[in-house]
Amino acid sequence: MSTITASARTASYVRRALYGGLLLTVVATLAPVVDLMTVDTIGDHVRAAYPDWSANLVTKDRNAITIYLVAVGVLGLVGWVWSIVAVARTSRRVRAICTTLFAVGATVQLIGLSVGGEAYTTIVPPLHGVIGFLPSLAGLVVVVGVWRRR
Repeated sequence: MSTITASARTASYVRRALYGGLLLTVVATLAPVVDLMTVDTIGDHVRAAYPDWSANLVTKDRNAITIYLVAVGVLGLVGWVWSIVAVARTSRRVRAICTTLFAVGATVQLIGLSVGGEAYTTIVPPLHGVIGFLPSLAGLVVVVGVWRRR
């Protein structure tokens, strides 16, 4: 029988959740760019909200939403790398770092999932909102893990 061992300070599932969250954030960051270059569901989302807008206005709004989603993703990547380094170094502030980054990230993603405007039900298309929220689930696992360690 083989046993998986982790450092005495960090459970192995915390490290897996950190790298899983990083990977999910990469996917969430690239998804709007891939969408823009292929099927353009963000553009369809804008056209559905504002059917009378010119193609130029739709393009501007679509680009603004895409830039917002990519910017949030890049900031999320920075947060994941910071958390990974803090856990690897067994920083004494690891709980504060991971908890704060989780709270900020989850709040930003919940805002993206729920905030609407004028003709929009939600400004961020629901699919991209859900994809963007997935890293927060990994973040929850990380926060629970760092608070449970002894």
